[in-house]
Amino acid sequence: MGPFALALDTKNSFAASDASGRKMDNLQMVPKNFFASVNSGEEKPFDFLQGVIAGGTAGVVVETTLYPIDTIKTRLQAARGGGQIALKGLYSGLAGNLAGVLPASAIFVGVYEPAKQKLLKMLPENLSAVAHLTAGALGGIAASFVRVPTEVIKQRMQTRQFASAPDAVRLIVSKEGFKGLYAGYGSFLLRDLPFDAIQFCIYEQLRIGYKLAAKRDLNDPENAVIGAFAGALTGAITTPLDVIKTRLMVQGSANQYKGIVDCVRTIVAEEGAPALLKGIGPRVLWIGIGGSIFFGVLERTKRYLAQNRPDNAASKQD
Repeated sequence: MGPFALALDTKNSFAASDASGRKMDNLQMVPKNFFASVNSGEEKPFDFLQGVIAGGTAGVVVETTLYPIDTIKTRLQAARGGGQIALKGLYSGLAGNLAGVLPASAIFVGVYEPAKQKLLKMLPENLSAVAHLTAGALGGIAASFVRVPTEVIKQRMQTRQFASAPDAVRLIVSKEGFKGLYAGYGSFLLRDLPFDAIQFCIYEQLRIGYKLAAKRDLNDPENAVIGAFAGALTGAITTPLDVIKTRLMVQGSANQYKGIVDCVRTIVAEEGAPALLKGIGPRVLWIGIGGSIFFGVLERTKRYLAQNRPDNAASKQD
């Protein structure tokens, strides 16, 4: 149970007087929640199709805008020892990546929003954070089947192993089999499930707290700032997981690492523990700005879709 606060009972301002006739305020102990509470009725229902549209839109805008920073981050993480990185071809693989980002982002938000709303209705208000964490993880699992092949192809192209996405798919499958498209799947889940869950939980909880304090809906700049903070913080925390995922995905058929544990052990032994934080600067910058754009576009698109729902249009005409 959370800390207690004293609250005044307005219905019975005064208790019965004591023998001397003095009246005392009737005080009641009211527990505070650990997490911001939310009334599930405040948000309008958001179905899978609307989530697909909003998520796909936000994902494509972010990926197109910030792809060069992501490329630099990937090359920094893939470079072994003190290797130098190339700053040419920073948009290498963008077109093929967008073909995967669009459905992956669409699936994620399409699963996240309905799952979040159902969980918020099922769980007590003081456990809204659990609803956001769980919904984020569910969305991440659903999207991973598209995200992983997209990430494998993107990072192989960013490290200049292939010239085009079709060539990447064909050569990966011919040399490594279909499973090559899911190289590093375990490390991807190890990174992305905590990332999705934590980022969306931080974002949602900050929004709820801000709305309760401001007693109004948030505007676009406020959503963007909260999204940037949630993204940057989560990005920094999960950088070691991202380094491991990148090494496993770009190693190809060379099989330098035998798995997640071996990858960590080898990196620390050959390059030192700080190597697990490679690319943290570009990653925090990329995800911070990306969080700002993603959540800003997401909330704007959600609001637009909600305002143009058939039931809303009908109510306006009545």
